[in-house]
Amino acid sequence: MKGEFFAIEEVKALELIERTGRMVPAHIGDAMKKTVEIKRIEDASELELMTDWMFDWWGKRENYSREAVRCCMEHSLKREGLPQTYGLYLDGRLIGMYQFTCADLFVRPDIYPWLANVYIDEAHRCKGYGRLLLASVRSSAAEAGLTELYLFTEHGGLYEKFGWEFVEHIDTHLEPRMQRLYRLKIR
Repeated sequence: MKGEFFAIEEVKALELIERTGRMVPAHIGDAMKKTVEIKRIEDASELELMTDWMFDWWGKRENYSREAVRCCMEHSLKREGLPQTYGLYLDGRLIGMYQFTCADLFVRPDIYPWLANVYIDEAHRCKGYGRLLLASVRSSAAEAGLTELYLFTEHGGLYEKFGWEFVEHIDTHLEPRMQRLYRLKIR
């Protein structure tokens, strides 16, 4: 992966990424070519956009100030160790992200690391970019030296497509309270 660029015809690129399990340079077809890159974000160039996304998504609902969410995002811009943030860029513009974190669910400090803040900008949803993002998680986690990841979500049937195994229903003490806990084995 390592920040490689590739031009894609979206459907065929998704099939290629899912088959190989990692991002690869590819020039497929002539229609709908886009330059897509998934890379670790290590500087503050995207900090305000990521802060806006997370504040609007969960910050307001969980009563965090924008400044607190910004601080969380700022301290996730690391080259090594956790947390780490990865961005999905379309023609050089950030349109999505995810993070590897030490903690994501207050009531379960016993399990870590976590895949958190999986997000696609609203204007780019339902176009296959979420699948591109999720298809890159395993290789990014391997590069980060992780052997497994956890996530909690209310969505069923999505993460299984990317190798995640359902562990149990879990009381998050958030809204919605009952959500699904998943594990992804990296190696």
